[in-house]
Amino acid sequence: MEVKSRLFKDTDVSKVTQLISRTLMTTNIHDYSKEYLEHEINRLNEAFFIQKAQQTHFYVFTIDQTIVGTGAIGKYWNIPQEFSLFTIFVEPNLQGQGVGKFIIQTLENDPYFKAATRVEIPASITALGFYKKMGYQPKNGQMKPDSEELFRLEKYPSHN
Repeated sequence: MEVKSRLFKDTDVSKVTQLISRTLMTTNIHDYSKEYLEHEINRLNEAFFIQKAQQTHFYVFTIDQTIVGTGAIGKYWNIPQEFSLFTIFVEPNLQGQGVGKFIIQTLENDPYFKAATRVEIPASITALGFYKKMGYQPKNGQMKPDSEELFRLEKYPSHN
């Protein structure tokens, strides 16, 4: 299985929207209520992703030209040299097979990450353990989800 990455194109939007909806209702349903996830799915619509692609370096990840993952990196509240990771999702039946790790590695090789002094990620309860394994730590020692039911994790890249 060879995973490839490329930048999002507007023509990807319906497949990306479907992948994320399916992932939320398959994987995240174990940690969140159906109502919460339905709200997120309504928020994460096609217009949202078209705009996200204009504001970030938004990647899709493919196997045999089929989109199996997404991930983006963009500015963190217009603070110079601070960036955030967004919209990291992996096809449910491929989770645990290295696709997520490849997504993080791709984002960490992006020019934004290479320029960053700090990178933050709003992490779901579901993905918390994965991001910790990838070297992201709770911001301000956060031990429970915030008002958006997310954890704020961060990494301070060391650039050589």
